Amino acid sequence: MGLDTFASRSLDDIELTEEDLQAFQAANISLCGGIFSGDGGDGSFRGKVYAMTILEITEESLYQEWIPPETVCKMHRRLAAYESSMTKDDQEIDVTDIEILNLCKFFQVCCERGLGLINWW
Repeated sequence: MGLDTFASRSLDDIELTEEDLQAFQAANISLCGGIFSGDGGDGSFRGKVYAMTILEITEESLYQEWIPPETVCKMHRRLAAYESSMTKDDQEIDVTDIEILNLCKFFQVCCERGLGLINWW
């Protein structure tokens, strides 16, 4: 089962402004893309690749149809706290430090722009 994650202003459909897309591109995000999702720079990523890591760090599952902006901001705060506490010896989570940094950047853009997440699986 796959999972693609999309930033959106609406829970009904993927809705991003040109300014939203520019913010994602400016953040220089590099994440794994899927068949329908991009690599982070377009406001989407392959959620399945990061679902367990995000759950472990944020205590929120990507396997929800809609994650509202308030929850996305909470997730960003937890990712940022984790990212700032990482050490090179931290081997508990099976994702590289660079990927966690990129997830943090993605969630930061969402939080700053008031975006929620639509997840399709």
